[in-house]
Amino acid sequence: MEDDLEAIRRKRMADLQRQQAAMSENDVRAAYQKEQEMAEREAMIQSILRQIMTPEARERLTRLKMSRKEMAEQIEAQLVSLAQSGRLQSKIDDDRLKALLMQMQPKKRETKITRM
Repeated sequence: MEDDLEAIRRKRMADLQRQQAAMSENDVRAAYQKEQEMAEREAMIQSILRQIMTPEARERLTRLKMSRKEMAEQIEAQLVSLAQSGRLQSKIDDDRLKALLMQMQPKKRETKITRM
């Protein structure tokens, strides 16, 4: 009876280990696939940006991405959208990118200190 119980335990443990290994393998595959999709998307975005931006503007955007990643990603998304819809007539140069960035910056509030 104890041998039967031990055999059942061993069989159950082996089943659990196989399930865990299969789940881990599926998780690894899913993570790898997701990473591949993200890399392909990033490559597509960079390709489009190379076509629509001057090297100076791309360099400024790259520097911005290091300090303000969310803002740079918003600009990239807007530029890609404009390019895909055909609403860009010319390449984005550094001055035009600066103007876009200035428009996106939140307005600073003026603070006043009054004496009572």
